[in-house]
Amino acid sequence: MHPLDNVIWKALTTVDAHFAESQGSARRFTPEVTALGAFSGSAEQGFAALAELLPANGVVALFLAEPAEAPAGLEVVRAIPLLQMLHDDRRLDLPPQNSIALAEADVPEMMALAALTQPGPFGKRTRELGTYLGIRRQARLVAMAGERLRLPGYTEVSAVCTHPEHTGNGYAAALIAALVGNIQGRGESAMLHTAEDNQRAIALYERLGFKKRTRLHLLVVRKKGEASRAENPLQR
Repeated sequence: MHPLDNVIWKALTTVDAHFAESQGSARRFTPEVTALGAFSGSAEQGFAALAELLPANGVVALFLAEPAEAPAGLEVVRAIPLLQMLHDDRRLDLPPQNSIALAEADVPEMMALAALTQPGPFGKRTRELGTYLGIRRQARLVAMAGERLRLPGYTEVSAVCTHPEHTGNGYAAALIAALVGNIQGRGESAMLHTAEDNQRAIALYERLGFKKRTRLHLLVVRKKGEASRAENPLQR
């Protein structure tokens, strides 16, 4: 099996293992880091382990090779096809946009930008997964992108987003290029995931050297039950 075929599991059992919560054949990231999780082996056993791992109303987002229905005790929150894209390792030379490394003090603005643009699961501690870069204009954070899943030889580019009032300025491309350069500098390859119907984003990624590797299926499930506060798979 290629390491990217069950990429979340591979990350949670290697480089990102210190962020993992485990139960049997299932693992998930600490919820404040991200809503992503995975299982190994059969789907029946994996979903059963997830149901034990999750608290009441707990949510987890999975990348699956095939579409699946949630078994008893779990309910589907969202299900869409994804594209996994792998960079061809070309060197990118784009005009710099004076990007900055984002720090813990920037987290409130990062979360606000993610809530506005919905690039995918983004939590209070997502920034801890890797390098996050941003672009400010008049002191305001208007664009960002960073590293999420990490496993031997590969790092995922994620949370690529630009404030709607600042699109069309090449910010996303510049941030991705900077991140890809950093990843290449570590001797790794960059990859990413995007909704299959996000044609605008796919066109940008292809211009920057990302190639479609495989089709996956995002399945977000919630454990049924009573709780005072449900976990949100997209924003915390």
